[in-house]
Amino acid sequence: MAYWLFKTEPGSWSWEDQKRKGKDGEPWTGVRNYQARNNMLAMKVGDLGFFYHSVDEKQVVGIVRVIAEAHPDATATDGKWSCVDVAAVEDMPKPVTLDAVKSEPKLKDMVLANNSRLSVQPVSAEEWSTVCKLGGLSKVPK
Repeated sequence: MAYWLFKTEPGSWSWEDQKRKGKDGEPWTGVRNYQARNNMLAMKVGDLGFFYHSVDEKQVVGIVRVIAEAHPDATATDGKWSCVDVAAVEDMPKPVTLDAVKSEPKLKDMVLANNSRLSVQPVSAEEWSTVCKLGGLSKVPK
């Protein structure tokens, strides 16, 4: 299993929007960055990801699971872009802010700490565990 981080502007697509989709989830559309797209191409069903609110909040607010592997993004007209489908798994009891990530020595190499603009990014197993603990999860989802 691999771990990821999905960034979104809460005014466009929020954690509450994601949770409303239930187990059927939602395609993660609109990504127009090759590195982020390639990250989605590498995802497998069952992979987990952090759901991150960008802009003013800048915090991990939930956990999602990949429920469908990469397929054409219906919002793309040129056929170059792909997306995966994700479904909400659980809330982060205590949202983990970007400042908290940058302040944690164990997370100094995390992509979020060094390239917070990348919309879909990999997360190592150690980073996953550390962020889950910072977020107050007593059982780290695997």
